[in-house]
Amino acid sequence: MGKIKIKKADVWIDMTPMSDVMVLLLTFFMLTSTFVKNEAVKVNAPGSVSEIKVPETEVLQIIVDKDGKIFIGLDKPGYMQEMLEGFKSKFSGLSLSAMQEKNFVGLASFGMPMNKMSDVLKHEAGDVNNLQKEMGIPTDSINGGMSEFQCWVDAARNSSFGDKMKVAIKADAATPYKVVKKMMSELQDMSENRYYLITTLKKEEAE
Repeated sequence: MGKIKIKKADVWIDMTPMSDVMVLLLTFFMLTSTFVKNEAVKVNAPGSVSEIKVPETEVLQIIVDKDGKIFIGLDKPGYMQEMLEGFKSKFSGLSLSAMQEKNFVGLASFGMPMNKMSDVLKHEAGDVNNLQKEMGIPTDSINGGMSEFQCWVDAARNSSFGDKMKVAIKADAATPYKVVKKMMSELQDMSENRYYLITTLKKEEAE
């Protein structure tokens, strides 16, 4: 008796809906993701059991490396541009080209003396970080008793987002206390008495 052949039916699956979903998900993640830019220096923040969350927007972040050099950064390029314009208005001798300003605005954080800005910002962003990590923002008085550091903070405070700006300090665990104290004293001289201290979370040891 001959075998009965069963006719095999081809299975066809329409993948169009799945492709649409994948494209929508990809678009969603691209539009909502925040790309992390490299900071000027790497800082190992001290540990803390505090779980207070630091705001993510309108934050002026002050970074102090283990050698005591100070760097400043804002969370949006537009804010960086406003702060730069405010700083330039205080010093008529500071002149930057459009390309140099673009390089500045693209930085996650910066730390260079005013008299070195023009030379440093001629380089690409990656090279700028390598150059400025050996510099830092000076805290010596130059402009009517204000230091360059205070002038930058004042420029940020007088910008359009200044009324809602929060200050966050991120210092390395090995930073000398006297450096942090001097920097905080300069903030207090400007009546900036409220700020966040960025630390790494550690578990509280059991007694």
